[in-house]
Amino acid sequence: MGNKTMPGNKYWNRESGPDIDFAKSTQPIVKNARIICLAKPNDPDNDLLYRGELPFGAKFLAVGACLEDFNVEKLLEHCGGPPNVLFVSHPDSRGPLIELLDAFPTVEWVHARSAGIDFIVSNELATRKGVIVTNAKGQFSSTLAEYTMMSCSYFAKDIPRLLRQKKEKNWVKYDVLELRGSTIGVIGYGDIGKACAKLAKAYGMKVQALRRKPKLSVDDPYCDVVYGDDSDSLNTLMATSDYIVVSAPLTNKTKGMIGSEVLKHAKKDTVIINVGRGPIIDEDALIECLVGRRIKGAALDVQSIEPLPADSLLWDLDNVLLSPHNMDQTSTFLSEATAFFININLCLFSRDEELLNIVDVEAGY
Repeated sequence: MGNKTMPGNKYWNRESGPDIDFAKSTQPIVKNARIICLAKPNDPDNDLLYRGELPFGAKFLAVGACLEDFNVEKLLEHCGGPPNVLFVSHPDSRGPLIELLDAFPTVEWVHARSAGIDFIVSNELATRKGVIVTNAKGQFSSTLAEYTMMSCSYFAKDIPRLLRQKKEKNWVKYDVLELRGSTIGVIGYGDIGKACAKLAKAYGMKVQALRRKPKLSVDDPYCDVVYGDDSDSLNTLMATSDYIVVSAPLTNKTKGMIGSEVLKHAKKDTVIINVGRGPIIDEDALIECLVGRRIKGAALDVQSIEPLPADSLLWDLDNVLLSPHNMDQTSTFLSEATAFFININLCLFSRDEELLNIVDVEAGY
């Protein structure tokens, strides 16, 4: 393949595709895909891979949660050739992945079933030569964007007050806020961030975004202002946004990027929504702001420690909307992510074409 060392820029999205009909493809199959899985053998969302009908030229060989679960000698001597594809969905994969790559140097491609790759990233993987890494970017964006807009409305319409008044049978009118005309700041303008911006625009909101490569959004129809990821730009976005959605991946650079000094720039009526990863926000600093009413509120689908400890103050704060990292969890979201691997990228691999969703392991996404 011509993309061994340089990440590509072709991505998949469950709403916009690209939809590829390989039954009509004129590209011949030029190599077989021999797949091993670093996963739970009883994971029902991988049934299509374990027991389903795979594309012509693809074969599932073995699954395990660690190196010891695989018969290395037998797999290396497999009659069709040793493994060359490694599918990863086990949550504790960082160490075992490197052990498997050492045991099977013939692996050319690693695919993560999730959009975030923080559970597999390591220096060893980043420096590994000749291995492409892809993810399931584009699979989870739409439902997280819906949650983001629901969170904005939760605070704008004061849903907690509505629920209290219903419980009290208290018919008292009160003023609400419009989302139209307000500003949403998006920290991490990838596929999830763009999906949030698309819905925010439909609500009539102004969208400003922060991303590592702002030039990629110059002609973006959903983004009014785009900043680079320097500290001054982050502070400006914090100071000028009514709602701030954090949709960045967790990397060494983003961990703790929203700390006490950055939060000082937020407006008093700001709502912070985190759909990225918990450790991106300094949780203690955020709690201090929430307790002191220095910001209006927070909607947190992710937390620094998951499950959230019972003694966390977040449980008791009336200006916090909490969810257990499940706002992308539809009944089919993981099986659809597996289907993308099988129906799209596996077919591209067998035809020696450029894979979709190639990630930059060193950057962390």
